[in-house]
Amino acid sequence: MPNIIVSGAAGRMGSRIISLSGEYKDVRLVGAIERRDHKDIGRDIGEIVGTGPLGISLVGDINDVKEDPDVLIEFSTPGASLEHLRIASDRGIAMVIGTTGFSREEIEEIESHARKIPCVLAPNMSVGINLLLKIVQDVARVLGEDYDIEIIEAHHRMKKDAPSGTALKIAQTIAHTLGRDLDKVGVYTRKGLIGERSRTEIGIQTIRAGDIIGEHTILFGGLGERIEITHRASSRDTFARGALKASVWISTQRPGLYDMQDVLGLK
Repeated sequence: MPNIIVSGAAGRMGSRIISLSGEYKDVRLVGAIERRDHKDIGRDIGEIVGTGPLGISLVGDINDVKEDPDVLIEFSTPGASLEHLRIASDRGIAMVIGTTGFSREEIEEIESHARKIPCVLAPNMSVGINLLLKIVQDVARVLGEDYDIEIIEAHHRMKKDAPSGTALKIAQTIAHTLGRDLDKVGVYTRKGLIGERSRTEIGIQTIRAGDIIGEHTILFGGLGERIEITHRASSRDTFARGALKASVWISTQRPGLYDMQDVLGLK
């Protein structure tokens, strides 16, 4: 049973992981981290997330966690995630990273640290989305060049990065299947007299509104028909359970960079 720390513990995702960890008998929560200036630093994390006292204080530094962790679950910002990854790499702590919005250079740093520790990096930890990733590879492979591909994603108004990490992962998966370079064929904005759509482009469109937890639709448009594959999340609990499942799995793995396809045995 791995000892886990949750970073971003008072946030939307972190609070659900904290809440569900008590029901998940395969892990043991030993720490909760937030940014150093968070208003609730020092309070019991159970009182903050509404489960009742857990005997674990919210801290602003991983080194203030009293017990030694086996796994750090990270849902925060790219900067904080990398800061914690460097510490985890030095201390031999496995990581599960659900943070999105990393730059190419930051991904390269994650890959470098994953040579020393086991690390799951996944923009979306739901079983449904990761099954969808496997399905769209097969669909894209069969339809080939004859169908136009568009990805539409929708999230709540507070989400800071766009497109979502999940939408980018879907686009990268499809592009790789079709032998395309997403950096060259990805189209993120259309306005004005744009001319005819190219055969190879992959459109990724973003919606931000209200409290939408997460919706992703992949549209394959052909002449005379279209295929739409949609995933809608109605609760963050599906992502939280995925993160807890990943923390158990990664605690027994060798150093390396993994994703939820590895965790779920879909590869």
